[in-house]
Amino acid sequence: MEWLGLEMLADLPSTGQIILECKYNPYLVVLALLVAGAGSFATLSMAERLNHVDHPAAQRQWRLLGACCLAGGVWALHFICMLAFQAPIEVHYEFTLTGVSLIIMLLAGWLAMNTLGNRELQARHFLQAATCIGLGIVAMHYIGMTAIQSNAQQFYRPDRFLASIAVAISTSLMALLLARYFRYGSGTLHQLLKYGASLLLAGGIFATHFTGMWAMTLVIPSGASVTLPTTDNSLQLSLTIAFITLLISASSISAALSDQKLQSKEHDLRRVNVLLSQLDQARVSLQQAAHYDALTNLINRRGFNQVFAERLVEQSTNEGMLAVMFLDIDHFKRINDSLGHDAGDELLKVIAGYIKAATRSQDVVARFGGDEFCILTALHNREEARHLAQRIMQKMKEPIDLAGRRMVMTTSIGISIFPDDGRSCEELLKNADLALYQSKGCGRNSLNFFNNTLNTRATLELQLEEELRIALLEERGLRIHYQPIFDLHTGQVAKLEALVRWDHPQHGLLSPERFIGIAEANGLITDLDLWVLRHACQDLALLSRHGHGGLRVTVNCSALTLGREELAREVEDALHQAGLSPQQLELEVTENALMGNIHSTIALLKDIRAQGVSLSIDDFGTGYSSLAYLKRLPLDTLKIDRSFIQDVPRSPQDMEIVQAIIIMAHTLHLQVITEGVETMDQYQFLAQQGCDFVQGYLLSRPLPLGELRPLLKDLEQREPLVTDFTPYAGTDQSRLPDLFADSPDYRAGASAVRPGR
Repeated sequence: MEWLGLEMLADLPSTGQIILECKYNPYLVVLALLVAGAGSFATLSMAERLNHVDHPAAQRQWRLLGACCLAGGVWALHFICMLAFQAPIEVHYEFTLTGVSLIIMLLAGWLAMNTLGNRELQARHFLQAATCIGLGIVAMHYIGMTAIQSNAQQFYRPDRFLASIAVAISTSLMALLLARYFRYGSGTLHQLLKYGASLLLAGGIFATHFTGMWAMTLVIPSGASVTLPTTDNSLQLSLTIAFITLLISASSISAALSDQKLQSKEHDLRRVNVLLSQLDQARVSLQQAAHYDALTNLINRRGFNQVFAERLVEQSTNEGMLAVMFLDIDHFKRINDSLGHDAGDELLKVIAGYIKAATRSQDVVARFGGDEFCILTALHNREEARHLAQRIMQKMKEPIDLAGRRMVMTTSIGISIFPDDGRSCEELLKNADLALYQSKGCGRNSLNFFNNTLNTRATLELQLEEELRIALLEERGLRIHYQPIFDLHTGQVAKLEALVRWDHPQHGLLSPERFIGIAEANGLITDLDLWVLRHACQDLALLSRHGHGGLRVTVNCSALTLGREELAREVEDALHQAGLSPQQLELEVTENALMGNIHSTIALLKDIRAQGVSLSIDDFGTGYSSLAYLKRLPLDTLKIDRSFIQDVPRSPQDMEIVQAIIIMAHTLHLQVITEGVETMDQYQFLAQQGCDFVQGYLLSRPLPLGELRPLLKDLEQREPLVTDFTPYAGTDQSRLPDLFADSPDYRAGASAVRPGR
């Protein structure tokens, strides 16, 4: 017989038995397959839940439920298929053996779930478990076949019997692997794959059963009576078994889904708790980062302002006093520039420790950024603030080992007092900052308390800064005064030094000392220098057109302007726009400006000098230049600072210094200008020493262009100065030319003070 690809044996035994022809009810076979599929899906779901719980009691529950689903599915398929088996004889089933077959299948299912419950499984574990489970399925099947009660005898083909065992073991191995694979995962694709795996597993169980049935042959012995089937209740019994099995599977699947949802919610809740914990940690970290300095672990500006506001309210209520101290490390930039920022960071850590060690535990120490620190302390009188500042300054004098060097740092401190110097955080901090700048202006390594004069000065400087910016932008109010420079060899005016003035609408004519520092501090000095350069070239061109073509103009150049690579092109543009030759311009730079970045400065000065522009070094002797660098600089002129000439002839030491500078300059092939000449003794001494040019109030004060032209015309009509001086002999003025005797500046004496730049 052939049914669903199964061929029944037709060979007669040698003793002459009769082979019965059997068939299957197709509807029950399909029902058995569906029941097996449901049991397989339930088993995979139980295996999945088994690996998502950690509690031993819960694991045992899922193992038991999974074993029932697997055993129920396999046993129900076997029993329904047996009910679908239709033989032409009366067939009954023995209840005891049928129950034994179910118990065996339950044991096999328990073994399968125990295997899947292990976290770590190797290949040999799968093979051992699959063999045991497969043998259990085979035992269940053949015990169930033995439970058949009829007149026929069962015979099995050995090869097919072994084949059924092999199919059972293979099916068990496949079931274990699929269950192991589907332990984890979620989503629609995971569910679809699990449905397919359930059908595949049910097919394997189905194949195991029918391979066993294929191995069996029913034979009625000769002479035996054949009892035909009377009643057929296989359909009702099959439906009952199927219903019970499906109910168990559905209940198990429902329980698995409910547990999965519950566990998912618990997992989400744990994730929410973890996220909340992480948010709390992040909030604490952000608060730490927002209110503390990462380098020194001191509070930062924001944290300080918060504490400051609280302390201010407290002291206002108690009518107490507070001191706010601003600290700035003197010359800290040199550390970063010479040793690097890493060394600077290490130094800041040490300094922060020094400040903390010098303060009290209740004092607030903050780092505002860079090398700026701030201290907030409660006190009873102003002297307590002074003593605290002095303790800090004394602590700072302790040597610091840094990058293989031993150094001592100093600090400048500014102090404001609540309530004397202000009642708000902003006002007290601003006033402490003003006091700090006062300490820096006093030579650093000092402390200063705020006073109203500083506030007035700061307000005035801020106003002047805004008005200077507008004056440069609109070219309104700025003026150039020119001071003649006399050639001692010819007795004539050879050069004009351009000195900027500011005709302020409220404060009148301001000298450079009032606004040059403001321009340097606020980035306006370069624009101011270039403005003076352009207008000085234009004024000299105007003088040249009026018959003064032999003059040259000297223009001051600040350190910031000298650091610009564009300076050479800007000088060329100014000369071109004015129509001057480069030989008519001379740039004056100070020693400190030259020493700022000596290598780039030398290259820039060579480019400017290559155009034909002369270069002079101003205020020589007051800076930090060395002869080694001086001989490399492309200079033409050296200007001796007025501080070396003002005590001549009273100071023999100054006379010797001036004489040495002149000799040195001539040795380096440099011409010499001496500024600040205010007496006839000074003039005579310089002429006797071979100085090339002189400049000062004795000869002429700085004059605006309108007053300068008549003076130049008058000087050109006079005879050249006599230069064959006798050796210096005090204050003999008998051989000085009448030009100076008639000069109003000469008659005014030496009491006039020469303005700066």
